[in-house]
Amino acid sequence: MTKKLLITTSLLLLIFSGCSKDNLIENPTNGSENPDMGSGEIKDHFFLINDAGSNRVYLMNKKEENIFEWQLEAGIGNDCVLMDNGQLLAILQADDPSIEFGGYGGKLQIINSDFSIEWEYIISDENKMAHHDIEMLPNGNILAIVWDRKSAEEAKEVGFKENYAVYPETILEINPGTNQVVWEWNSWDHLIQDYDSSKRNFGDVSSNPSKININYSLVSNGDIMHANGLDYDPENDLIYLSVNFFSEIWVIDHSTTTETAKTDSGGRFNKGGDLIYRFGNPEAYQNEKGERLFHNNHYPNLISENGKNKMLVFMNGNNIEQSSVYEFDLNLIPELKENVDNEPPLLWEFTDSKLFSSKVSGAELLSNGNILITIGTSGIWEVNREGEVLWKFEGDGFYWRTYPYHKDSDAIFNLNLE
Repeated sequence: MTKKLLITTSLLLLIFSGCSKDNLIENPTNGSENPDMGSGEIKDHFFLINDAGSNRVYLMNKKEENIFEWQLEAGIGNDCVLMDNGQLLAILQADDPSIEFGGYGGKLQIINSDFSIEWEYIISDENKMAHHDIEMLPNGNILAIVWDRKSAEEAKEVGFKENYAVYPETILEINPGTNQVVWEWNSWDHLIQDYDSSKRNFGDVSSNPSKININYSLVSNGDIMHANGLDYDPENDLIYLSVNFFSEIWVIDHSTTTETAKTDSGGRFNKGGDLIYRFGNPEAYQNEKGERLFHNNHYPNLISENGKNKMLVFMNGNNIEQSSVYEFDLNLIPELKENVDNEPPLLWEFTDSKLFSSKVSGAELLSNGNILITIGTSGIWEVNREGEVLWKFEGDGFYWRTYPYHKDSDAIFNLNLE
């Protein structure tokens, strides 16, 4: 059961970040699925398509014309985003990978408009693999999600109930100027388990909502968390991490040092690297008070305006084979308490009997208040706040995300299309 759909009439704007997700799309539609393609306003906007199935990254207009396509030296390892300076920040698939779960990458690149490589950094060996998503920070550093292998013996020592190696999540911050890791957060440092009192991290899961239950997701290949998306809040120095197999968004304090991030104290929120907030699935920490909304999720898309935060999340809905897009109010002090409803207020929800993708996908806010939805297995929809589908692009790719850019944006100007 989902919460009642709420309609909001306010028009929201995204602030610009270092990676240009401009979201300046105006859609002068007559209410049909296929608006007048001759409109001058539509000509002023392009869409950056990440097609993981075809290993393509390209710009398209609403006429579905290909404006520009990047020549990549390897398959995409899902996310590629156009920056304000016209360079593409990309995570590609590494050569000879040892870890090949869905969404694996390993090769981080900044690619110039002439397809030359400005910067490259490899995180790919038998123990570590960068995957899914990367995020450019305002300071020019890059965040990457990394699988960090732990042996079956190491997993047993922390109270894992099965007998196989696991690949919990780590977040690395890399300085591309020096190729140094300047900050690190490891989920392995913030576990709890109620399975074996003789092992580390034993305790009451429900009484420790800031800890991660190592036995919540017993995936046999060891990919027990499967994080798939990052976003960053520069105002509060917070990282939002979408964790697919926990059906949650985790919130991590980035104000810590690497050493402090290993502990449960310190940092702006005095919780060290423990989760300062989480939402989407209170069952993951045995909280009976909150309502579970997520059954697999992608793209924690933070929307900031005048110091206030909201978030769009694509909920895959694998339990019922029907997806939803949620918009949450995150203008709150992030706080986790035991035995209370910790879920954020739901502002808006969209679903449709034909809206379903079991994997990838995402949603972007447009400046006219509409939502651009990427449906991983079929294409792109634009919907309004009343739930009407105004425009569709349908294809046979595997669409990770779609980023909209105004033709006059810095990102497009610096791409030197002409």
